[in-house]
Amino acid sequence: MLKHHFKRGAAAAAAVLAAVVLAARPAVPRSSEDIPKYGGVLRVREEGVSLQPYLDPAVQSWTFATEQLYEGLVRLDAKLDIVPSLAEYWIISENGRRTTFILKRGVKFHNGREMNAQDVKFSLERLLRRDTQSPYAQLFISKVAGAQEFWDGKAEEVSGFRAPEKFVFEIQWKNPYVSALYLLSMSFCKIMPRDLVLDQGRNFFWQPVGTGPFKFDSWIRSPRLDVVGVRLERFSLYHDRRPYLDVVEFSPHFSVDQFMDGDVHVMPFLSERMATSRSLIVQGGLFNMTFLMMSCQNPPLDSAAVRLAIAAAVDKDKLARAWGGPAGTLRTSANFIPPALPGFFPVDDPLSGDPAKARRLLSDFGYFVERSFPELQFFIPLPRSDEAVRLGREIESQLEAVGIPVSVRFIPSVAALRDIKQPFLVFVPWRMDFPDAENIVQPLFTSGAEFNRSACRYASPAFDKLFEEAEVEKSWTRRVDLFRRMEQVLAQDVPALPLFFAEERFALQSRVRGLKIPALGLSYLDTRFVWLEPKDKRP
Repeated sequence: MLKHHFKRGAAAAAAVLAAVVLAARPAVPRSSEDIPKYGGVLRVREEGVSLQPYLDPAVQSWTFATEQLYEGLVRLDAKLDIVPSLAEYWIISENGRRTTFILKRGVKFHNGREMNAQDVKFSLERLLRRDTQSPYAQLFISKVAGAQEFWDGKAEEVSGFRAPEKFVFEIQWKNPYVSALYLLSMSFCKIMPRDLVLDQGRNFFWQPVGTGPFKFDSWIRSPRLDVVGVRLERFSLYHDRRPYLDVVEFSPHFSVDQFMDGDVHVMPFLSERMATSRSLIVQGGLFNMTFLMMSCQNPPLDSAAVRLAIAAAVDKDKLARAWGGPAGTLRTSANFIPPALPGFFPVDDPLSGDPAKARRLLSDFGYFVERSFPELQFFIPLPRSDEAVRLGREIESQLEAVGIPVSVRFIPSVAALRDIKQPFLVFVPWRMDFPDAENIVQPLFTSGAEFNRSACRYASPAFDKLFEEAEVEKSWTRRVDLFRRMEQVLAQDVPALPLFFAEERFALQSRVRGLKIPALGLSYLDTRFVWLEPKDKRP
C-alpha cells in the first residue's frame, strides 16, 4: 500500500535525502509571572503596505494578515529553520526530484470542512494561472514539472503537482531543488478551500477562509466607511495549540498617538516619542537589500575598471544617512548575498568612500586629460520622496567630486530603462521573495533574466555556468559553495554595488509577551505565542 511505503521511507530518511521534521514545543514558563494569559486584543501596524482590502496570498497583499488567516505546507521559525505546518512530515526522494508531503488529518478550514490534498494541489496550481496574476508564478515555472506547459495553456493541470491519496501531496521538480521547502514556506504558498474559491471567485478574498489560527471577522472602517484595516478572531477549531489572543487587529493607519496611549501594541519605530519606560524597541529582518546597479553594456560602464572606480567613489555611509528613516536602520555592506542566510558570511568592503582612488583609476583609463567623463543618468524609482531627493543629491555630489557629471531622474519602474542607450546607474531596493541566494542571483545577475536585461545588462558566461551548476546540485553544502563563488565573480566584475541592508526597527508595548522577532520581518510575526500581560501589571 502507498501509505506503508511512505512510513517505510520515513524510517529510512537519514539514509537517503529524506527528512522527517517534528514541531518544537514552547518552553515551560519559569515563574507564575511568566505564565501566558488568555484573552485580549493585539493591534499591529506594519509600515510600507498598500491599502488593499483583498486578502489573496497569491498576489501582493497584506502579508501580516494573510499569515494569520492561511497556512502552507511548512513554515519558517524565528531562526529560519523549516518546521511543519499543514504537513505532518515530508520525504525527499533519493534523486532529489520528488518531495512527498504527508498531510495532517483533521485540519479544519474556518468553515469547518477538513483540508485535503486536493486543496493543496488547487492552491499551488492557482499560483500559475494567468488570471491570478501572481508575481510569484515565475518562481515555480522553471522548477516544477509541467508548470511551463500549464502556464502556456498547453495542459489543464500541472503534472508535477499530484494528490495520489486524500492526505498525500507530491511535487515533482524538474531538477533537484534543495531550497524547495524555503520557497514553500513563503506567504504566497498558502492553502485555501478549493470548493469555496471556485464557487465565489474574487469575492472569496473579501471574506476569506483558511486554516490559520485566526479567522476573518470584519473590516475596520473609517468614519467615511473606507476600509483601513482588518479584524481577526481566534479560530476555536485550530488544529495546533490554541492561540492566547482573542483578537488580532491590523491596520497601516494606526498612529503614534494610539501607541503612546497604549491602544496599539506593535508598530514601526516612527518617532523618538515611542521610546518610553513602557515600550521596547527591537530590530529584526536583514533580507531587504539595496544595490546601485550599473548599465554594463553602455560605454564607458562596459569596462569593469570604470565600474570599480565608481564603486570607490561612493561613500555608502553618507548614502545610508541620506536614505534612512526612523522606521529602520541601514547597515552598509559589501555582500551581494545576505550573510544572514545559512552558509554565508560578511565580506570586507575595501573600496567604499575612497574618491582619491576613484579619480586615480579614471585617470589611468585616460579620463580628465585626454577626455572628459560622459554624463551618467542616475535613476531612482518613484515615488519622489524627501529621502529619494536627498539620495539623488548625495550621489550627484559624490560622483561630481571625482569628475563624473550626474543627472538625477525618477522612473515608474526598472522596466522603463530597457531601451536607454546612455550610461546610467539605478537605485534598486530589493526585497527577497524567499530566503535563498537564488532569489538575488537569478533575477538580478543571470544574463537571461528580465530584470537584469533592464537594470544591469550584465552578462558573464562564467557566472551563468556557476548558476546552472547550482540549479541541479543536490548537495546543500556544494550548492552554497557555488553561490559563494558567484558572489566572488560579482565582486570582481562589479556589475552593481551592494549598498546596505534595511533592518526593521519596531516598538512594542512592554505588556506584549511571547513575541519572537521574525527573521523575515514583522510581516511574518507568529502571533500564536503572543500574549498580553494585564494592564495593571505594567510598570
